[in-house]
Amino acid sequence: MNEKEIKRIVEALLFASPEPLTQKKINNIFDPLTSNLKKITADLNEQYHKGNHAFHIRKVAGGYQLVSNKEFEPYILKMLKKSYAMTLSRASMDCLAIIAYKQPIGRYEIEAIRGVDSSGVIKTLLKKNMIKIKGRDSGPGRPLLYKTTNSFMEHLGINRLSDLPKLKEITEIISSDHSLGEQIAVFEDNLNHNDLNDITMNEKK
Repeated sequence: MNEKEIKRIVEALLFASPEPLTQKKINNIFDPLTSNLKKITADLNEQYHKGNHAFHIRKVAGGYQLVSNKEFEPYILKMLKKSYAMTLSRASMDCLAIIAYKQPIGRYEIEAIRGVDSSGVIKTLLKKNMIKIKGRDSGPGRPLLYKTTNSFMEHLGINRLSDLPKLKEITEIISSDHSLGEQIAVFEDNLNHNDLNDITMNEKK
């Protein structure tokens, strides 16, 4: 099997895959051969760009996905007559932001930050596959710990958690324009604004 054939197969897999295509999946498909997915997608993207295609390959959630170019989104939504944007309540967004920036984290710690019971919104986020159970804490009662999922990163269009805006950047935006405070209050009100600079991203799997 030559390089051109492998590239065509990868292109077909990208087209058919309902989730981001990873190097691990490629290794399983081409076993015992090995193919560099990063190089193949880069070559394909160059080919798409030169050919002025309406789509490209995007790196997201640790894998690669074939997506339409942003400029065609309005036309696609008109055809589908609906938006695939996920709708979350303010409470769910608050809870999701806390988990994203402090994961892995337990329910009681989330509730200590929010000041209200969060069991309902946690169940909602689990059902929507925005978060998953990471394991159990080693503390008293060994409560469940939660972390965000690959679906969370897919919906945000990011490849890794470190691609999220830094909390320091968010506070600087709020400081420069106080009218934005209401729009991103989830970060200001619920993540202990006075300690934002001390919070670091935890990307442990």
